[in-house]
Amino acid sequence: MPEYSNPSQEPGSEKRILLVFAITFLGLLAYQFFLSKYGPKPPLHPPQEAQTQPQAQPLARTQATPPAPTAGRATKGASPAVVRQAAAEAGTVVENDLYRIEFTNRGAQVKSWVLKKFTNDQGKPLDLVNAVAAEKFGYPLSLFTYDPNLCARLNSLLYVASATDTQSAPADLSFEYADSEITVRKTFHFDHSYLVKVEATVTQGGRTVSAFPAWPAGFGDATGAPSYASGRIDYQAGDKVTRLAPDRKGRTISGGNTIPGPFYWAGTLDQYFAAVFLPEDPTSTVLVTLRYALNVPRIDKPVEVLGAAVGSLTGPTRVRLFVGPKSLDVLESIHAPAIAGQAGPDLRGLVDFGMFSIISRPLFLWLRWTYERVVSNWGWAIIVLTVIINVALLPLRLASMRSALKMQKIQPQMQAIKDRYKSLRFDDPKRRQMNEEISALMKEQGVNPAGGCLPMLIQFPFLIAFYTMLGVAIELRNAHWLWLKDLSSADPTHILPIGIIITTFLVQRMTPTGGMDPQQQKVMNLMMPVMLGVISWNLSAGLCLYWTVGNLIAIVQQAIMNRTGLGKEIRDIAGKRARKRALKQSPSRT
Repeated sequence: MPEYSNPSQEPGSEKRILLVFAITFLGLLAYQFFLSKYGPKPPLHPPQEAQTQPQAQPLARTQATPPAPTAGRATKGASPAVVRQAAAEAGTVVENDLYRIEFTNRGAQVKSWVLKKFTNDQGKPLDLVNAVAAEKFGYPLSLFTYDPNLCARLNSLLYVASATDTQSAPADLSFEYADSEITVRKTFHFDHSYLVKVEATVTQGGRTVSAFPAWPAGFGDATGAPSYASGRIDYQAGDKVTRLAPDRKGRTISGGNTIPGPFYWAGTLDQYFAAVFLPEDPTSTVLVTLRYALNVPRIDKPVEVLGAAVGSLTGPTRVRLFVGPKSLDVLESIHAPAIAGQAGPDLRGLVDFGMFSIISRPLFLWLRWTYERVVSNWGWAIIVLTVIINVALLPLRLASMRSALKMQKIQPQMQAIKDRYKSLRFDDPKRRQMNEEISALMKEQGVNPAGGCLPMLIQFPFLIAFYTMLGVAIELRNAHWLWLKDLSSADPTHILPIGIIITTFLVQRMTPTGGMDPQQQKVMNLMMPVMLGVISWNLSAGLCLYWTVGNLIAIVQQAIMNRTGLGKEIRDIAGKRARKRALKQSPSRT
């Protein structure tokens, strides 16, 4: 099955876009300095139905062999002979200011988990239960066991609920079932936060069975292949957050694989929301990864659906479950239990700021402060931040422009030196003398060969950090600006990507290139904008807004530089060289 890429947020995507920029930059640099010319993806593993049995081969390093289904400690007393079960299916609703959860006593699981402060793509309250996937692979807070038959039975029994009407948090809710063979009890406690306390106990034949509460089948905010592709399973052990994204061969995430603890937290998440378990006893906790292939209406190829189950191998499972937005304010208010006397971290690790997190996290905090204190609109906040960043980087850009202008000024002398050695082979030792002469010329004229490149390279991390930050900031989800309804998604009108093409072309056109052939300059002026337009076509509108405004500022800066004495001199030199080339290329007069 083919994989889909999410242009807004996919693990490792900032590395790929950085690689694209780096290759583009190096290619253009070589083009300018040396003036030289420059199947289908392998299918994934076949779609498979719900996987509940562990894989034959353990996951590398972290794979644990699951215990036998009935292994555990013996419970006191004989198995109950009295049957305790409901006569018919019934529902219970629990709500607070943040959510509305609808339980069913069939399987004692969740049929709907609505977040009141968030909406879906149709403007209705967002239900985080993926109805299509849950119907096939399991609903939230169903139980996972290593015995598939027992697992199916536990999630289809009619439990006796402690309440069948609407409950307002703080509240407690329990579900019980008992017969001559098995006893099951699930209890939940709700407060005014996004956290739900969960306890599950299953005994079979007088012995405790390892049965883990699960969030089996992705999230209800998934609307297309890219949003399904953003799914991950993350967990934190010590100071390290491990992020697992599905690979083609199922080596990172495979249905039924068990990863041993201890964990501070573990669960599944997508671009903006998470369902994460915080175990009360991290040392005896394991994480079971779930992965399915799902056929979704209006998507022509199967998509990946990820889930997670977390619980104890040694007795009843007691966890807190966070189901909510990946908002820093919310995540930083929730702390995991301590392990071996070491205080547990908060959940900020759920937000992946990427390889340039040292830049992207402060950028987000600054952007949020600008939104809250200055402009009250995320689009205008991005523009304000872009202007400030470009002003701060102005000295570097001016140094880059000045170095480039000086480099063009000495192009004739450099070309003359190269012409004297052009008959030599590339590996001829005398070419070292040519390089020494060029270096001496640059030193004499005060030209730093890295002066035009280094400032540009310094700016790339800011662009990549902005890209990553805008891709994970839930605050930009459905954020409006002028004609844009969602700054976290691609511009549906493609006005901003077209703006990037036009402004990049203007920057290229305004930049003096006295040492470049006119035909080569035309190719460069066309190739660079088109390439950047292709890159930006499906990027988030927020990033394209940052990019376009940055180009507009660069146009102003270049216009000012062109009016300086050095700029005028280089433009005069370029004009004279262009006229000389035109005379040489014109037919000789008789």
